[in-house]
Amino acid sequence: MSRGAVSRFIKHHFRHFNAATLVEAAEAYRQHLDSGGVMMITLAGAMSTAELGISLAEMIRQDKVQAISCTGANLEEDLFNLVAHHHYERIPHWRDLTPQDEQALLERHMNRVTDTCIPEMEAMRRLEGALIEEWTRADRAGERYFPHEFLYRIIRSGRLEPYYQIDPKDSWMVAAAEKNLPIVVPGWEDSTTGNMYAGHCLAGEIQNVHTVRTGIEYMMMLAEWYVKTSKHHSIGFFQIGGGIAGDFPICVVPMLHQDMQRPDIPMWGYFCQISDSTTSYGSYSGAVPNEKITWGKLAVDTPKYIIESDASIVAPLMFALILGE
Repeated sequence: MSRGAVSRFIKHHFRHFNAATLVEAAEAYRQHLDSGGVMMITLAGAMSTAELGISLAEMIRQDKVQAISCTGANLEEDLFNLVAHHHYERIPHWRDLTPQDEQALLERHMNRVTDTCIPEMEAMRRLEGALIEEWTRADRAGERYFPHEFLYRIIRSGRLEPYYQIDPKDSWMVAAAEKNLPIVVPGWEDSTTGNMYAGHCLAGEIQNVHTVRTGIEYMMMLAEWYVKTSKHHSIGFFQIGGGIAGDFPICVVPMLHQDMQRPDIPMWGYFCQISDSTTSYGSYSGAVPNEKITWGKLAVDTPKYIIESDASIVAPLMFALILGE
């Protein structure tokens, strides 16, 4: 594979500690794909607001990602950024804000995520307008879709295109919709659009609360995908952060083995986690990969990597190496 300037820099300078693990994990990721494997990426935190789409979208387009698990926040925030980027505000000195400063942001409908404020009206309410049309139409027709499927329908309809404020090539959701990528969104209810949906159900605008399909159905869908895909490909697991975005999908293997009594199903064939969480009592985000062996999530011989660093720095560098940039 040809090597671009970024890859050459990383290979020359990143030789020890977390830096060396970054290189080893990226090379193992490429080897996994080159040997016929496929990869699931999981997104925790606020990686979409960190504009990970700039690098992740290209990974999707070049078939380096075959499935995604993410929080509802990451699902929606990629589209918030797509339609309202010019209205975002960066707060360079966010550590110094007083409670009064935060109140002033609230009064301006600017929702802060660390150093970035998401504008409610231009981002959240604009997407809500498109979503309520899709939700009510499906509800009246007796149809049901997953959260990501509703967003795919909106993207493909073109109704948001007049509001695009970034190059859509930098939106990982647009790239995923073009590939019809399988997405799992555990705990979608804990998101801005999940709250919106609950409000519209309470208001009686949506009659069937199950018009948006549920988390248990996501696990069933994931199990069907895993069984079908693992017949022909080893499936890798690339985890950004921790939490439900990672813990939910990795459990599909022990669920199939232990609850479905399917010991024939292959284990995950690769595992890497980027996390700055410290190992602590009961922490999933900070748990070392070997702990997952005891839960039947990983095998003794699964290639395992953990990079203890900031994912907003590490993930784009790894993607650059994988893409040969």
